[in-house]
Amino acid sequence: MLVMTHIPVLFLQPKQYFKRIPVNLKEYFFYIKLNLFGMQQMKLQFLVMMACVLLTPKIFAQTTSTSGEQPNPITTAVPFLMIAPDARSGGMADYGVSSSPDAYSMYWNPAKYAFIDKDFGAGIGYVPWLRGLVNDIGLASVSGFKKFGDKQAVAASLRYFSMGSVDFTDDQGNFIMAVKPNEWAVDLTYSRKFSRSFSGAVAGRFIYSNLVPVDVSKAANIRPGTSIAADIALYYHKELEIKGLTGASFDVGMDISNIGAKMSYSSTSITRDFIPTNLRLGPSFTMDIDEFNRFSFGVDFNKLLVPTPPIYGYDSVTKQKVIIKGKNPDVQVVQGMIQSFYDAPYGFKEELQEITVTISAEYWYNKLFAIRAGYFTESKYKGDRKFFTLGAGLRYNVFGLDFSYLIPVKNNNPLMNTMQFTLLFNFDQAGAKDKQQTKEKE
Repeated sequence: MLVMTHIPVLFLQPKQYFKRIPVNLKEYFFYIKLNLFGMQQMKLQFLVMMACVLLTPKIFAQTTSTSGEQPNPITTAVPFLMIAPDARSGGMADYGVSSSPDAYSMYWNPAKYAFIDKDFGAGIGYVPWLRGLVNDIGLASVSGFKKFGDKQAVAASLRYFSMGSVDFTDDQGNFIMAVKPNEWAVDLTYSRKFSRSFSGAVAGRFIYSNLVPVDVSKAANIRPGTSIAADIALYYHKELEIKGLTGASFDVGMDISNIGAKMSYSSTSITRDFIPTNLRLGPSFTMDIDEFNRFSFGVDFNKLLVPTPPIYGYDSVTKQKVIIKGKNPDVQVVQGMIQSFYDAPYGFKEELQEITVTISAEYWYNKLFAIRAGYFTESKYKGDRKFFTLGAGLRYNVFGLDFSYLIPVKNNNPLMNTMQFTLLFNFDQAGAKDKQQTKEKE
């Protein structure tokens, strides 16, 4: 349970707490965190609340470069959309853009559904989040798909992120109310093969974010945020013939997710936050040593397609805030996506720092038992998340169970001890008759 104290003061008199007044709820929570953390007066519960709102990037980026370069992580609204919802990909350090398709391909690359070899299936998962700090925050998800012949598939999913129970108190510490902030997103996608090796998909998404209870939000003109977004995905799968192997394949995937309207938490402010539009790209290679043993290796590259925060200063004449490095982040969504490739204050070097990298491996024995491992790395100036993951999977008849465990590189990491579980259900071989007819024609 979290405790939020001094609500009337924090919401109604922000100038007493900040050198610069935040322009939206996301910044508002973050500056509370920064000021209290700097004075070393922050309670653990307060830190957890801030971490829940921003998840991870600002927590870890505390490094200062001797060359003058400062930590400059990118923050967005609804960052829960970037949490891996399934244990299979979680066990491979958040890798999935070009892995073999499953019920949770919606999050990683919905174009993979066209290549799935089941008629229909579903998955249920739960991710305890920031378990190193608190035990009642987590992401629950459900996902399902239906194949139509050998070339088409549709899928839908729901993700629900609960921030646990938060106690609000007044200046004297008297209890006001207990609330449960939450966010959720519902998705729908259509995937189709364009050829024997290439497929594409489009997806739509509705996003809802309720961070502050009604009784408190009335005083601060704060409301739940909503947005509508879309994904565009491509997937390439090529069977290979390699001497000494019973089978092999090379896959490449690309997914641009959360292309959508900015989100606002205020009923009076015109300021709106970007949602986490993200480019995910990567290859994978799979080889069958024999009919029982299969190995897969993959790499994911990720970059947020939202503007990088510029470096601000103050004009000595006008005494107003001005941008001294970088680009103006207050732009439209499409311009922000394009600008994200060249707007970093420290140039191309910083643009490269905004790319996170995942390296993964997966081993299957007789398509019944799997062992997985992965490594995730992020620049120390963009969040400094670095961790290893381990995972395992079982398949029996129509049922499947996946598990993953996160091992942070650094101690005292809020993500430490994160475990994920996913239960899968898969039914029938998809389009078996169509596939046989296709082979006969060839």
